[in-house]
Amino acid sequence: MPRPDNSTTWAETISGFTHPRVITMLFLGFSAGLPLLLIFSSLSLWLREAGMDRAVVTFFSWAALGYSFKFVWAPLVDSLPLPILTRLLGRRRSWMIFAQGLVMVAIVLMSSLDPAAAGFSISYLAFAAVMLGFSSATQDIVIDAYRIESAEVKLQALMSSTYIAGYRIGMLVAGAGALYLASYFGSTEEMYSYGAWQKTYLVMASCMLVGIITVLLIPEPGQKGDGDLTGIRQQIQVVVLFLCCVAVFIMSYLGLAQIGAGWKATLAEMSGNRVLGGVLVELVKLCAGLGLVVMTAAGLSRLGIVEFTVIRKLYLNPVAEFFSRYGLYTAFILLCLVGLYRISDIVLGVIANIFYQDLGFTKNEIATVSKVFGLLMTLLGGFIGGLSALRFGVMKTLLAGAVLSAATNLLFMTLAKVGYDLAFLYLVIGADSLCAGIASVAFVAFLSSLTSIQFTAMQFAIFTSIMTLIPKVLGGYSGGMVNTMGYSGFFLLTAVLGIPVVVLIILVSRDSRFS
Repeated sequence: MPRPDNSTTWAETISGFTHPRVITMLFLGFSAGLPLLLIFSSLSLWLREAGMDRAVVTFFSWAALGYSFKFVWAPLVDSLPLPILTRLLGRRRSWMIFAQGLVMVAIVLMSSLDPAAAGFSISYLAFAAVMLGFSSATQDIVIDAYRIESAEVKLQALMSSTYIAGYRIGMLVAGAGALYLASYFGSTEEMYSYGAWQKTYLVMASCMLVGIITVLLIPEPGQKGDGDLTGIRQQIQVVVLFLCCVAVFIMSYLGLAQIGAGWKATLAEMSGNRVLGGVLVELVKLCAGLGLVVMTAAGLSRLGIVEFTVIRKLYLNPVAEFFSRYGLYTAFILLCLVGLYRISDIVLGVIANIFYQDLGFTKNEIATVSKVFGLLMTLLGGFIGGLSALRFGVMKTLLAGAVLSAATNLLFMTLAKVGYDLAFLYLVIGADSLCAGIASVAFVAFLSSLTSIQFTAMQFAIFTSIMTLIPKVLGGYSGGMVNTMGYSGFFLLTAVLGIPVVVLIILVSRDSRFS
């Protein structure tokens, strides 16, 4: 690990936080962090209060899978102008405004649906949740690009710091803030009130104005990101490629739905584990869908509808560069590590709020301990993780974070046996959040080291997509797993899932490039 540059004084470093570009990222981070928990924890509690089964509730975590596939349309955001908006605001700001507007529309649409109403169709709420996940992931893509292009290298660390701080504040508002508001407006587990949750989500939608106002005030960056296409012909080809691939992917899922249901039943009977069968079938469907997408892209190129140079520039070159740099074996190990590092935290996090509620904790208690206190401990963990990475190296901190994150899941087993105990809840969430903060800082540093400057936007989108894909697919079954094995067995499983991660880190550490 290189030693820090001592040519800059502490006073100069601290004053860097007042730079307009750095302050901007605080507000954009808030806008990016707000939508996530409106799909996960806050929506979970709303649906549970409305009387939905936890197995159905946790399926909604799949609405955030847009974050796991954002590399598919990252080139679309990176290279295509939006009618009128791009001319008025510029490429980056126009896409930010567009994505933020879609986020607001999706939240308002969710607020208009009552899960407890007679004749309620869950498909409408699922559509709104997917729309929120897709538009929020799009916002992330363009904010990442804006951050990289809008300032010189020496400001990037400070901009990332304020962005993460803003992101956490946005999550706090959508997590703790939404629970406080729903309780204040009169919805409880014993007496559900749709009006309370409707008002809460409308307030959350209005909070997105922070991001929109910020975009209107900031300048457009002068630099161009990678993958830029200026010709109208190539831009049209990108749209055709994207629409065809998405259509094929959706049709493959719909076409395999009935077959998949039969496979799940067969595997469940053979293995005696319905959840395991479901996860395996979903992964097979995913691989089949992606395979068909690749075949579609190849077919469009062969037919001359989309130039192969477009596909190569936007999709193939970033991937080829990564495998060329590390070699097939090391690249495969690295991608496995990227895809599994967060699995323990994400799978547990999907059902965490439901677990607290099932133990008898109120929304206000959950908000105070899990969101407010948890946020403070996460920030403290991030500070410790940063010092540790600087003193002992990224890989050692990455290993410590993986071990601690998995180990703290065992505390949830104890909490499940203890039951309602507010002091012990503080202990469990404090330890879990502290360790998560350490792990997150190390992991971001690790991902940054894997990213080539030549393909920053696309490769970073690929890594962050892989990072959440498997954990979120598995997390969608967390409710079913709890119904099958109970909370104690489930938390033990999430801890065991951390063992392969430790093994992968040890394998990567043996490579001299990461030692």
